Amino acid sequence: MTKHFSLSDTPFDTASERAKLLDDRVGGFASFEGWVRDHNDGRPVHGLRYEAYAALAEAEGERVLTEALSKFDILDARCVHRVGDLAIGELAVWVGVSAAHRDAAFAACRFVIDEVKSRVPIWKHERYADGDAGWLHPHQT
Repeated sequence: MTKHFSLSDTPFDTASERAKLLDDRVGGFASFEGWVRDHNDGRPVHGLRYEAYAALAEAEGERVLTEALSKFDILDARCVHRVGDLAIGELAVWVGVSAAHRDAAFAACRFVIDEVKSRVPIWKHERYADGDAGWLHPHQT
């Protein structure tokens, strides 16, 4: 069985992930990359940590990708989400979708990132410039 969703505790190569989605039927590809930014809600951020209940996160992430594959006219889709400590500017999440046509690829890509952020149990712990830190739950990220 092909695994469509994964967690990674190290930086990963988006080009190799993209290559897994391509074949001769593909006419369109859409992707989303989420990076660690230096602010949130007007507060300077120095970095963050993502934590997940891995087994549950991988199972729910896989469900999201399976739904996208059945809901949209796409050929394949993948998502990789980082866990662990990340610095400003690091890639935190990547979604890639291939389809015969661009409309389906764009729609499915948006669906995947929105559902992953809403449903998959991955928590973000931000470290702020003032020394404070705080947890953000999936529906708040």
